[in-house]
Amino acid sequence: MKKIIATFSVLALCGINTVDAQQVVKKDTISGTELVLTMDSKVSDALGNLEERCEKSTYGKSFEDPDSEVKKPAKIYVPNRELTKAEICAKNPRILGFKILITTVKSNEEANEVKAYFRKRFPNLKVETDASLRPNYKILAGSYFSKQSASSDLSRVREYFKSATSVQYRIFCSEAK
Repeated sequence: MKKIIATFSVLALCGINTVDAQQVVKKDTISGTELVLTMDSKVSDALGNLEERCEKSTYGKSFEDPDSEVKKPAKIYVPNRELTKAEICAKNPRILGFKILITTVKSNEEANEVKAYFRKRFPNLKVETDASLRPNYKILAGSYFSKQSASSDLSRVREYFKSATSVQYRIFCSEAK
């Protein structure tokens, strides 16, 4: 039995040492910066074959120069400016943003009382109930892109609800501040 284990151990060590990793330098397709990767030569060859097949496909809408037989890939347009909120909202109507968690209560009646009290104090903020954690109900207010944009409303809400905090939540982009 000891000979079998010794033989298996020697074969395993030899097998590990035969993996030959090499440094591969690839160029980023958008910015052209170099990226250095360490990988097995067989993996590098397989990736190279996949890249060649991607270049040959017409899905990327490649164009051909009439004077040349070389097919060039279509250029990818990357805007050099930050997208506006309207452009972001057009692509993603629901995004991960922030809401103010006013409080958590045990019943729907309590939730409705808190919402009514909140609406009297803050008529310009939209308030809603999240019943996903039944029997507990979360009362949430507002929709914000970031914690910083929620901070001014949060400080006003904390005057009446000391435990209010801003939490990450899925929001409708068009409603967010």
